[in-house]
Amino acid sequence: MIHFPAHRRAPLRALSLRLLAALALVCATVVAVWLDRDGYHDGNNEGGLTLLDCFYYAVVSLSTTGYGDVTPASQSARLVNVLFVAPARVLFLVILVGTTLEVLTDQYRNARRLIRWRKTVKDHVIICGYGTKGRSAVSALLENGMDKSRIVVVERSGTALRQATSAGLVTVEGSATRSAVLEEAHVRSAKAVIIATDSDDSSVMVALTTRQLTAGQVRIIAAVREAENAPLLKQSGAHHVIVSSATAGRLLGLSTSAPPLIDVVEDLLTPGQGMALAMRSAERDEVGRSPRELDSLVIALVRRGRVVTLTDRAGAEIETGDMIVYVRDDRPQTAAV
Repeated sequence: MIHFPAHRRAPLRALSLRLLAALALVCATVVAVWLDRDGYHDGNNEGGLTLLDCFYYAVVSLSTTGYGDVTPASQSARLVNVLFVAPARVLFLVILVGTTLEVLTDQYRNARRLIRWRKTVKDHVIICGYGTKGRSAVSALLENGMDKSRIVVVERSGTALRQATSAGLVTVEGSATRSAVLEEAHVRSAKAVIIATDSDDSSVMVALTTRQLTAGQVRIIAAVREAENAPLLKQSGAHHVIVSSATAGRLLGLSTSAPPLIDVVEDLLTPGQGMALAMRSAERDEVGRSPRELDSLVIALVRRGRVVTLTDRAGAEIETGDMIVYVRDDRPQTAAV
C-alpha cells in the first residue's frame, strides 16, 4: 500500500471534531427544550417532559425522523422550534453530510494523487528501511538538493511509516524483500536503491530481489553490520557496500590515537557545521590542470566510475569527464560571510 504525505489535519481528528460538534448541538437542543418542557405535549396529550423525553425529542427532530409523538403546544415552545430547533436541524445535517463528503473527497484525492504519482515517478531513490540509517540517508539526500518527491521509503513498521509520512515522504508499506512491494515503489524506473535494513540477511534478500527485477540497471547501495557479509552482498548485486560496524570501529580507534581527526570526520558528516564533502563535474577550463591548482580543496577525482586519488600519477591532471570530489564550506550563509 502506498501512503502519501498529509497536507492537512488527520481525518480521524477531523471526524472527532465533527462528532463533538454534533453532540454539542444535541445537548444545546435538549437544554432549550428542557427550559420550556411544560410547553410540549406527548402522544397522550400530557404536558411536561422528562429529561429523557427532551433527549428523545432533540434526537428525532435533529435527525429529521419526526415521529410526531412529542409536539410543541405553547407559543413559546413553537417559537423555540422556529428560532433554534429548525436551524439546529439544518446545521446538524450539514455536519453529517459534510463528514461524508470529506471522507469521499479524501478517497478521491488520494486516488488522483496515486494515479498522478505513478505516471510521473522516475529517477527516484528508494530507501529500504526507515530506521537510524534510513533517516540519515534521507537527510543526506535532502542536503544535496534532492526533492522529497523523488524519495520513496519502503518500510513494514507502522511507526516508521508514520514518521516517514510526517516528514513529507511517499511511503510503500511492506517488506522490501518481496518483489511485489518493490514493484509498487517502481523500482525499474528508480535511479538508486539504498538498503538500510536492520539485519544483514534482509539486506542480502533485498539486493537479490532488486537485481532480479532491474537486471542490474539500477544502482544498489547497501549497509551491513558485519564485514564478512560485505562480499556476499556484492555477489547479490550491490554496487557499493558500507560496513557500519567497521566504520564505527575505525572511528573508535582514531579517537584514542588521533582525537582531533574525530572532530574533522564529524564536521564532514554533519550538515551545517563547517565542512562537507561535495562532487561536481570538471569544467572545460579545468581540463589539463592539476587538481591542486583549483580554488576548491580537491581530495580525489572520479574517472569512469573509479576513484583516483591525488597521490596517483593518473590524478596529476584533470581529464574530460572527470568528477571532482572536494570539500566545500557548509556553514550557514550568515556565518560564512
